Amino acid sequence: MTVLADYPQVAAGKVRELYAVDDDLLLFVASDRISAYDHVLATPIPDKGRVLTAMSVFWFELLADEIGTHLVSADDPRIPDEVRGRALLVRKLRMLPVEAVARGYLTGSGLIDYDRTGEVCGVALPPGLFESSKLPEPIFTPATKAAIGEHDENVTYDEVAALLGEEDASRVRAATLKIYLRAAEHAESRGLILADTKFEFGVDAAGELVLADEVLTPDSSRFWPLEGYEPGRPQPSFDKQFVRNWLLSPEAGWDRHGELAPPALPDHVVEATRLRYIEAYERITGRAFADWP
Repeated sequence: MTVLADYPQVAAGKVRELYAVDDDLLLFVASDRISAYDHVLATPIPDKGRVLTAMSVFWFELLADEIGTHLVSADDPRIPDEVRGRALLVRKLRMLPVEAVARGYLTGSGLIDYDRTGEVCGVALPPGLFESSKLPEPIFTPATKAAIGEHDENVTYDEVAALLGEEDASRVRAATLKIYLRAAEHAESRGLILADTKFEFGVDAAGELVLADEVLTPDSSRFWPLEGYEPGRPQPSFDKQFVRNWLLSPEAGWDRHGELAPPALPDHVVEATRLRYIEAYERITGRAFADWP
């Protein structure tokens, strides 16, 4: 019987680990860890890794006619039982060192940039926008990939072109916006707004651009309920914003700009976050989480 220790670990991030299965395949494992404000929190969220994996599989399958993906299987005998349900067998790729972000609404770091400059990542936007405004059209707002404990930095398209070359930069921008539009259309059909999301891409041996990592999960995307959407204020969300809000609350008593690590999450925040992740999966997919995998 295959166990995780049979595979050498080749990388570990804030939430995921990668293991080498052979020369061409990797095991992509999602943990229950959660990160916020560039910290990996001490308290895990039960079932989070399974939700991220199940949701990614749904989107990889839905988007397969738009772009190739790194997914080989979520149900393969080479996936050890100890991580089954939160692990994927994936193709090994040459990963591109850019977070490919699409925004259809103005919030988060995009709003901060806009308020300061009238632009987001060098993309000029019309005046008079505010929190949660829908943009005239979705925009590509890339970021650099940060190491653990560091912060992704928004960059311009020209900076991406200088890093990747014009051909790859153009392919990434086009794919990011095309996938965002397709995903936003599906989300809307399920009563949700896809405010923004980030993708990661790799290049395969044939030189084709491939969608990789996780995709369109509550960790990488902002999903808002369509019902009750009202620009001009923050929206309720199905992502880890709930955890971020608690960390900045008087109950947490934590200074995000200080030297101390974030406090442990209380049980009520853990359970509420778990339920938000599960609800996001079930609303997006129309499937019962209890049936996964």
